This record gives sequence, C-alpha cells and structure tokens, in this order.
Amino acid sequence: MASTGGARSDSTRSKLLARTAVATLILLAAVAAACIVMVPAGDADVITRFGAPVRVITRPGLAWKLPAPFESAIPVDLRLRTTSTGLLDVGTRNGLRVLVQAYAAWRVPDNPRDLLRFLRSVRNQPDEAAQQLRTFLMAGLQIISTNFSLSDLVNTDPQKVRLGDFERDLRGQVASRMLRVYGIGISQVGVERLTVPDQTLAATVARMKAERETVAAQVTAEGLAKAAGIRADADRDAREVVATARQRASQIEANAQEAAAHIYGAAYRRDPGLYATLRSLDSLGLMFARNTHLILRTDAVPFSVLTEGPVHLGGPASAALVPPVSPQLRRSVLAPKLATEIDPPGGGPR
Repeated sequence: MASTGGARSDSTRSKLLARTAVATLILLAAVAAACIVMVPAGDADVITRFGAPVRVITRPGLAWKLPAPFESAIPVDLRLRTTSTGLLDVGTRNGLRVLVQAYAAWRVPDNPRDLLRFLRSVRNQPDEAAQQLRTFLMAGLQIISTNFSLSDLVNTDPQKVRLGDFERDLRGQVASRMLRVYGIGISQVGVERLTVPDQTLAATVARMKAERETVAAQVTAEGLAKAAGIRADADRDAREVVATARQRASQIEANAQEAAAHIYGAAYRRDPGLYATLRSLDSLGLMFARNTHLILRTDAVPFSVLTEGPVHLGGPASAALVPPVSPQLRRSVLAPKLATEIDPPGGGPR
C-alpha cells in the first residue's frame, strides 16, 4: 500500500512539473513576443517609454523593446505619397488670371529628428500632413505666380516657356517650411494642370492674333522691299540693255549712212543727172503714204521728173536706166493744178 501511494505521489509531482514547464514556456514566449518588434520595409518604428519617444528604428527587420506597458512601438509609414491642390485661380505678373493645379510628392525622412517632428506635429496622421501640405502649396502658388507672366507659362515657342522655373520656385517656397515645421521631405513639385478662364482665353487669343498680324505685316513689308529692289534692279538692267542696244543701233546706222553716203557720192560722181533723178524718186516714195493723194504742179520739183524725164544726164548709163514717161501716164497720174490737197488716211474731208 505504501509503495502504491508513493507511485501516485511521484506521478502527480511529474504532471505538476510538466504543467509548470509548459506554462513557463508559454509565459516566456508571450514575453518574447511582446519584446520583439517587426519593422517592414518602407516603415520606421518609434519606441516610446511611458509615452515619451526614446529611440527610432529605421532598419527593416527584427528589433527588441521592453514589453508593454513599459515600452511601445509606433509604426510610421515612410513610403512616397502625392498630394494635389486642385484647380486654383491665381494672378500672373501681367494681371491675367490662370487656373493652376499643382502636385507634390512627399515622404517622411528616415532620420530620427524628422520622424519625431512628424509625430509631434500631425500625430502620425498622413491625411493631416497632406492637408497641411495642400495649404502650403496653394499659398505658394498665389505668391510664385505673380513673378511670371502668362507668356512664361503658355507659349507656342518652347524656348520662351519657363514652367520649369515656376515649379522650382514653388518647391523652394514649400519644401523648407514643410521640413522645418512638419518633418515632411518634398521630393518633387510640379504643375499637373494649367488652363485659363474664358476672359483670359479671349484676351490671350486677341494678343496672339495681334502678334501674328505684326509678324505678318513685317514679313509683308520685307517682301515688298525685296520686290521693289528686284524691280529696280530689273529696270536698271533693262535700261542698260536698251541703252547698249540703242548705242549699237546708232553705230550700225551711222556706219550704214556712211556707207550709203560713199555709194551716193560714187553714183553722183559717175552720173549727176541720174543721181538727181533717182533721189527725186526716193523722195517721192518717202513723202507719200498709203491712201494719200497729193496734187501739185507737174513742173515742180521733184515731180518734174515724171513729166520731163531725166534732165542733164551726164552719160549714156542714165538714158539706159531711166525710160521716157509716156504722155498717157502723165495725164493719168498727174494733172497740172494750182492748188495742193492732201487726203488723210481713213478718208477724211479734203
């Protein structure tokens, strides 16, 4: 009986020890779980002791802390976020209104000082931080837009667009204040949308039209000046060509007249009477045009050659060259008159 009781006592003691060991292991596991801090990538944990921050863990992985309520971990999201202002009516340097929508890419820096500042200013609320950033962006837009004209923001010439300067100035206006006050680091600031109200659009179109008309007038004036220069050069060249041609024609005519004078001189020297007769006939051909009727005395020079024939011929060649004029030809062509009448071309009154 005694041995049986001892066995039962040992069995009870073994079970009690096993239960105590299991409870201890569970307690140790719970304490270990309460002391382990898991820091994922893109996050940081701030360890507080009785509510006061004592250290910041920014390296991803496992970390240790005292179990609650001695110490607690506050996770802070370090991922990149974006915030937009929406369309905002602002004024430019030249007094025109534009509608601008700006955005900002921001994150909480992974250094302890900025993390603690973020916790104290917005109580680890990203939405509250975004609202504060939106307010700063809108105020910055109102200030920066007055330093730029509308043509610096909207222009058909890419070389005249200063949108990059606008974004850089806006980032400089906002970034330092957000980091100093709220512990937020601004990675990028840009213009998401830019448009103009109806009245500004009408004024812009009118200004652009005036600029185009000015350019068109300038180009037209340059074209007219070039055309005038071309016409002047062409007229000068034409005058030079005509003058040269006239000079050559005059020279040719002078040479021809000189040659004709030599021929006339030679003919006169050979037979003066024949020369006078031929020159009289040439004079008649030059004096009369078509549809011209001339009535003169037949004994008047040079018409006497038609009635009297060659006179004072100097040699036999003249008699052979000029035949005598018949009486019928004399009566049919010319009649002796005391008056002279000339019918103009086209049959006018005599």
